[in-house]
Amino acid sequence: MSTPILICDDSGFARRQMARSLPDSWDVDISFAENGEQALTLIREGKGDVVFLDLNMPVMDGYQTMEEIRKHDLPCLVIVVSGDVQAQAREKMLALGALDFIRKPIDNDKLSHILSSYGIYSGETHSSGAKLQKVEEASQTKATASQRVTSTEEKLDACREMVNIAMGRAGESLAELLGEFIDLPIPNVNLIESNELSMAVAEINRNESVSAVSKGFISEGVSGEALVIFNDTNSQNIVELLKYPPSASSDKLALEALMDVSNILIGACLNGLSEQLKVAFSHTHPVLLGQHQGLSALLSDNVQRWGKLMAIEIGYAIKARDISFDLLLLFPGDAMSQVYSRLLDDSYDTDDKEGL
Repeated sequence: MSTPILICDDSGFARRQMARSLPDSWDVDISFAENGEQALTLIREGKGDVVFLDLNMPVMDGYQTMEEIRKHDLPCLVIVVSGDVQAQAREKMLALGALDFIRKPIDNDKLSHILSSYGIYSGETHSSGAKLQKVEEASQTKATASQRVTSTEEKLDACREMVNIAMGRAGESLAELLGEFIDLPIPNVNLIESNELSMAVAEINRNESVSAVSKGFISEGVSGEALVIFNDTNSQNIVELLKYPPSASSDKLALEALMDVSNILIGACLNGLSEQLKVAFSHTHPVLLGQHQGLSALLSDNVQRWGKLMAIEIGYAIKARDISFDLLLLFPGDAMSQVYSRLLDDSYDTDDKEGL
């Protein structure tokens, strides 16, 4: 008898990755949900004896979903699969009743071991990609792999999931440094013209005065620029959180905090990207674009040389300290196409073989 499996993730790309990671010999009936609200409906319909649950989703996130499962004692076993790997995120979900917590991207052998250790699956411990003829996503039933590769929306979804994993790594590093839980958003990914960037980014922070640090990165075929943008009203809170000795001026401490947080965020995020893209990035030295300036002034000279680009915005926050800052990843021209091809070529090899 097939085991009803529910994969809940707002990314179609991530849902397919999760389905491929299930052991080949496991007899399963797979259903999909794009958010927690859909997941709860399917669980109540008996379609989720085992649930693989993402954390950062619209409508209802993983935390809210787990709280509802516990509150109503719904009959399912939950394994969290997330790019947010902060210790506090893991502890909270386990306390709510999740069986285990798996880091994205998924290690197939580790997944098989977890399933076996809880008695969910007792077959071979090696997993090379689930047979997906039972997978039923209406929008994908008749689509071929080549059609998916040419879809702009699916390319953006793939890039969003890539950044979701990378930002989780950065959040984990920052949480360890600051000793605080970092609230992570759903990354905002858009294709825009360079002359539209100032207007688009202005929506990030409506305050008149901000500070920013820029760092370029390059590898064979993939290059771009990362910017960390701080609201100046946050600077003193960040200094206090970092516990710098009060031996320097407030402006000097604010600058030191700005550079330290920027280096951690950008470095950890780029490491997460390089692992997924299988490239090694060379980094430029961080550059202070400006302090206490309007946002448009920080960006105007920096991006006008680019044409069409992919702009990725991640809004980090430490709500307990009233701190927020934004990480922007900008990929110009050919780099954008290289990102797509590296992600999609690797991810759809098994789809081609399995007829999706």
